[in-house]
Amino acid sequence: MFFSYLCTRIKHVDMEKNEITIQESQLIAAAQQGMDEFIAVFTDRYLEVIGGQLTGENMHLLNGEQISLLAYVMFRDEVMDGGFVQLIHNGYGPFIFENPFAKAMRIMGAHEFSKLIYKGRKLYEQYGAEITRECSDEEFMAMFEQYSKFDELDDAFVEMEEEVTETLARYVDEHIDLFATIVKD
Repeated sequence: MFFSYLCTRIKHVDMEKNEITIQESQLIAAAQQGMDEFIAVFTDRYLEVIGGQLTGENMHLLNGEQISLLAYVMFRDEVMDGGFVQLIHNGYGPFIFENPFAKAMRIMGAHEFSKLIYKGRKLYEQYGAEITRECSDEEFMAMFEQYSKFDELDDAFVEMEEEVTETLARYVDEHIDLFATIVKD
């Protein structure tokens, strides 16, 4: 799984100025639609630049802040769809819990979310190997009952998701040069 390799690489990402460009008009239009759309302008552009999927071979194209924002969107999408169990089962555990993702979220102002990630890490360390094993669809669905300790984390994230997304959107807006170069039309 590439996330294991990625975990060793993300700690060594060069924080040099990025060369990701976004059109000003696109950013303004997205900001008018809402915070999710605003963040998506950045993360969609990152995915375009890296060929659709973050790997150990292409992560050098993004800086640490860009990777952290992309990681948040991956986390949010997985957890909102199927909770922490799905996130871990789909192989994102090492990327989220074995990297400084929680620290990055704290730096960006999402303090309670950062604490939630640390709580998730403890459960991941305890159950991650079992959750990531190959299994049938029925066995996967049974994991939600078997690992119900994640339910509290799932519920907490659902309750805080909008606030976390807003906090990150505000951080991106206030530190935009860390996330992209905005090009006037």
